[in-house]
Amino acid sequence: MFSVMFRYIALFLAAFAWQAPPPAVAQQVPQSVQQMQLSFAPLVRKTSPSVVNIYAKRVVREQVFMPFMNDPFFGNFGFNFGGPMRDRVENSLGSGVIVSNDGRIATNTHVIKGATEISVITSDGRELDAEIVLSDDKTDLAIIKVSQGGAGLPALPLADSDSLQVGDLVLAIGNPFGVGQTVTSGIISGLARTGVGRTDYGYYIQTDAAINPGNSGGALIDMQGRLIGVNSMIVSKSGGSLGIGFAIPVNMLKIVLAAADTGGKIVRPWLGLQGQPVTPDMIAALGLSRAQGALVNRVNPNGPAARAGIKTGDVILSVNGQEVQNYEALKFRLATLSVGAKAKLVLLRSGKKRDLDMTLEAPPEMPPREETPLAGRSPLSGATVANINPAVSEELGGAHQETGVVVMGVSGGNAARLGLARGDMIVSINRQNVGSVKELLQALNSSSSRRWLITVLRGKQVMNLMITI
Repeated sequence: MFSVMFRYIALFLAAFAWQAPPPAVAQQVPQSVQQMQLSFAPLVRKTSPSVVNIYAKRVVREQVFMPFMNDPFFGNFGFNFGGPMRDRVENSLGSGVIVSNDGRIATNTHVIKGATEISVITSDGRELDAEIVLSDDKTDLAIIKVSQGGAGLPALPLADSDSLQVGDLVLAIGNPFGVGQTVTSGIISGLARTGVGRTDYGYYIQTDAAINPGNSGGALIDMQGRLIGVNSMIVSKSGGSLGIGFAIPVNMLKIVLAAADTGGKIVRPWLGLQGQPVTPDMIAALGLSRAQGALVNRVNPNGPAARAGIKTGDVILSVNGQEVQNYEALKFRLATLSVGAKAKLVLLRSGKKRDLDMTLEAPPEMPPREETPLAGRSPLSGATVANINPAVSEELGGAHQETGVVVMGVSGGNAARLGLARGDMIVSINRQNVGSVKELLQALNSSSSRRWLITVLRGKQVMNLMITI
């Protein structure tokens, strides 16, 4: 009897506890003509004439293959079947953005590098010849100009890329795979992406708007039809878009454009310091709440950073009110400013924030670089060397020692046999230290040895190279 009673009581309580599920939210059709006609089409019509297709032609010299050229039998008789050299024409495609009404077009350096002929195809089908005005490997940005017929081309207005936010709607316009002008839509997936690019100032806008080969140099635009970035690269295992694309912020393009207006040479501010990112294990010791900022690990005593009062161990947190996430971000922030300007820095020292003003200076040519090509029977023939100074260091990426001898280029010869490359530092010749071009030449001329030991510093790697001549 009690069991029956408890069963009825349980059923009674359950009936009151149970509640009907909320009614499903009804899907609605558009309520007005305006809602049914929402489209990016007006924005595309406004901006797409400012995006062009670029076709670059370059000539590559190669050796013609000859039958039996590697057969050791013929080698025993001294025959050389290396084959003649011939020129082969390579074609590459990309995109560009018209940035001024006089026919100047921004694109990526890797799209037009080494080109002997450049053709621009406008959205209305016109084919125009163009020439390079400025090409900057450090940013992977280039400015070309239409030689004739460029007057009146519609230019895109330039936005402020520092005002962007993650989640903003964007459109990417370019020429993927050479199929013709194509528009894709997406959002800004991330800002201030570093460590992913091919440049010295790798600091990118990330977007999920589809970017594919051929989009390089094309436009990333906002919903006001303004240029916010130049599409540059993707992360992909297949070669096609996986929704991870990167664009160079337009604020960096503004510096390149300004240089193109004033003779085509980019002079970037010299920091006079070296830095590194803040890692999680440093947070407590530095007095930070999270891993942020650029930790200063070396200060040139004669540089602008030292004059501003920056010291080793300081953590730079912001530049002109813009947060600095790491050392790469610091370099980018200062590279978008002009020489002679003042940068307002916020830094952390001994757990306390400090405000400093730093006047931005051009890197000095002291000591004189004394750029010298080496030839003859030198073990370094084919190399061009120079004294390290701040200007040379900035040209090569800004991560070199303050003194020494650096390789500026290799054109062949023994230097090529040794595998030397631009940016390598020559530390010693036959165990004799060299600190200047003058000392290097003395070391080369004072020895009659046929065997040479060359000690080279490449980044942080020390290499000992042997050559017999």
